[in-house]
Amino acid sequence: MCLAIPARIVELEADNAVVDAMGNRFKAKTTLLDKAKLGDLVLVHAGFAISLVDEEEAKKTWQLIAEVNDYA
Repeated sequence: MCLAIPARIVELEADNAVVDAMGNRFKAKTTLLDKAKLGDLVLVHAGFAISLVDEEEAKKTWQLIAEVNDYA
């Protein structure tokens, strides 16, 4: 199963980004998104930002992840 995680771009230089997902920071490439900019929310899969996502959708996904973590 594949999973894309919503994350906010907190650092961006060329197509190299650092993103934050629920307090976890990691590197991601923005090569696939011409218009990605600092502060954007993106879906990250396999180290690549694959699409822009709105704040409401990101919050819903983060809430579901938190519920799964609480259950485990």
